[in-house]
Amino acid sequence: MMDLLSSFELKGLKLKNRIVMSPMCQYSVTAKDGIPNDWHFSHYTSRAIGGTGLIIIEMTDVEPDGRISDYDLGIWSDDHIPAFKRIIDNCHSYGAKVGIQIAHAGRKAEDADQPVSCSAIRFSDQYKTPRELTTTEVEELVTKFEAGIKRAIAAGVDTIELHGAHGYLIHQFQSPLTNKREDKYGQDKSLFGVEIIEAAKRVMPEDMPLIMRLSAVEYDKDGYDLNYVIDLAKRYKAAGVDIFDVSSGGESMNGPASAGPGYQVDYAKELKQVLDVPVMTVGRMEDVELSNQVVKEGQVDLVAVGRGMLRNPYWANEASLALGGKPLTPKALAAGYSI
Repeated sequence: MMDLLSSFELKGLKLKNRIVMSPMCQYSVTAKDGIPNDWHFSHYTSRAIGGTGLIIIEMTDVEPDGRISDYDLGIWSDDHIPAFKRIIDNCHSYGAKVGIQIAHAGRKAEDADQPVSCSAIRFSDQYKTPRELTTTEVEELVTKFEAGIKRAIAAGVDTIELHGAHGYLIHQFQSPLTNKREDKYGQDKSLFGVEIIEAAKRVMPEDMPLIMRLSAVEYDKDGYDLNYVIDLAKRYKAAGVDIFDVSSGGESMNGPASAGPGYQVDYAKELKQVLDVPVMTVGRMEDVELSNQVVKEGQVDLVAVGRGMLRNPYWANEASLALGGKPLTPKALAAGYSI
């Protein structure tokens, strides 16, 4: 029977369980020029030791001004590859698979002198007004995404996740709230995302699945709803997305009326049913029984845990024990579970 502890396989990606570490920016002040440091090494390796099936490295940006802050990771240079490789190789040694979330913050790049976006509309009064990208610059950004993905593959990742949610650049292009362009990227709001997906597939191994995070709804009267994102996801699936990581919000200051445990599961379930594609749910999934239930019932295929793993690097191991499974930590720690 499929449950949280059962294996998952898609193309060449084979996970020992269905527990995913959600990508979460560390804003490490010691991260220099976007290069991962010893903090990132300890942060990710500890979750691998803790038994996590898939670790997705935090939002990693394709150019310096594409970062949310100057303390975030980047992958715009070959100089970034060795530090990522060190982390990925170490996580692999503990049986975890590793993905990386490739992105650009667009108008939400807080430390950029001049942020950029699809249109010159700022996120809020606390943010700078972005400069509208030219058509040529948008095309060049697609190339930068491709180059960043190629570097991630050189570092040894098992999968790529594109960040098309939470109000970052891909989301900005696909949203009617922010995309007021008149060129081809305005006439077809999914085009930027489609071109990035196609660029990713050009450099990814055939057996490597591509994940895309989407915001299912925008919580704004002028924003898009679930039906809109289903049509969007159909385009993205046709372009090459294999798994959808389903979240919500981010393109306005509004949020859900309630954000309790599993509040985004229904969105993922709907995309899974309509698109017949594996999905990942995220958002307050630290309740082990709930996470196990939604997998057992076939609502989702993977569960991404964020805050729970920030509090406890061994969340996956504790989840296994709570569900009657075996310890997931290495043999060196076995005495901790003996009576």
